Amino acid sequence: MKRREDLTTPRQNRRLGVHYDPDAFGQFSEGIARYLGTARYLVYQSVLIAVWVAWNYVAPEFLQFDPNKRGLVLLTLVLSLQASYAAPLILLAQNRQEQRDRSQTETDRKVAERTQADTEFLAREIASVRLSLGDVPTNSDLEDYFDKLTAAVERMNARLDDLEARSRKGIIPD
Repeated sequence: MKRREDLTTPRQNRRLGVHYDPDAFGQFSEGIARYLGTARYLVYQSVLIAVWVAWNYVAPEFLQFDPNKRGLVLLTLVLSLQASYAAPLILLAQNRQEQRDRSQTETDRKVAERTQADTEFLAREIASVRLSLGDVPTNSDLEDYFDKLTAAVERMNARLDDLEARSRKGIIPD
């Protein structure tokens, strides 16, 4: 079987040797897109076009570089060229922003899941502590038990005193 007919492995892309850093190019395009989206750029472009048109209407014919009688073809060409490069650069910048947003959303989702798991764990721990504390006697319980023990000890002392008194009198033998 010839290599061209072997479909088990993909062919390698043939490149002309042009290598670039996609991240650097993306940052470059974002910078341009950011600048193209400002009012400053619109003002500069509007002034440049106004000067261009005024120069080609007002200047003597031998100084005009884009004569009006040709319909300002060079201006149209320059603006078309600018638009043909600006649109893909803006789309590239939007795609990179969308990837960053997607990544941030994924990170936020993971953080929310972790926070929810931690919250559920803490809720179970608090419930466990509450159950454990349910078996622990309170101060009033301890005071009641202490009062009962004190009363029992006093009764026992009273009986012992009574028994000692009887044994001295000879009522109860030792």
